[in-house]
Amino acid sequence: QVQLVESGGGLVQPGGSLRLSCAASGSIFSIYPTGWYRQAPGKQRELVAGITSGGSTNYADSVKGRFTISRDNYKNTIYLRMNSLKPEDTAVYYCYIDVRDRRYWGQGTQVTVSS
Repeated sequence: QVQLVESGGGLVQPGGSLRLSCAASGSIFSIYPTGWYRQAPGKQRELVAGITSGGSTNYADSVKGRFTISRDNYKNTIYLRMNSLKPEDTAVYYCYIDVRDRRYWGQGTQVTVSS
């Protein structure tokens, strides 16, 4: 029943910025943990950033200081602002939300950082 629709991926140069968006089918982001994972070819999926219902955030060490997760409860959307992008940030980014005993995923959006 939960649907997450992602947008905002694309091709950027090193040092550039992107903002990813993830819109939910219902007013759920405000009360459940949510965030972003990414998966690069040949690598395991890793947690990039998370935000709790109370607004607490956490980040992977590799993106700390460069990425910012935020939430707009009115729009029922979460965002991932990515600054100072590096080639190693290239991956498919997936938003998620943990609703009780289930984890729901967005469809993924490709981020490519290359000259």
